[in-house]
Amino acid sequence: MTDSEKKSKKIIIEGITEEGEKFRPSNWAERMSGTLSTFRNQRIYYSPMLQPVYKEGYKCVALDPNLEQSNPELYKSIIEFAEKNNLKICSDEEESI
Repeated sequence: MTDSEKKSKKIIIEGITEEGEKFRPSNWAERMSGTLSTFRNQRIYYSPMLQPVYKEGYKCVALDPNLEQSNPELYKSIIEFAEKNNLKICSDEEESI
């Protein structure tokens, strides 16, 4: 595996708690991803560093690990949010348990 392949793997914060409950509010992933989004031509564009995705029917957030270097405070706050709310965190190639 090359260094670029290692860096391209995303951290997935799933919209389901460790206890198996669906996380609310329902727009949490879009709201979180909105911190790095831009708006032009009446359309929102999510950053590849932080974007809403779906995994197994649940809303999730894909977080680029490189965000830790480019914006450490935001990265830390996102990880702390996930931990505080007991959200599942995995890589984009891992299966949910």
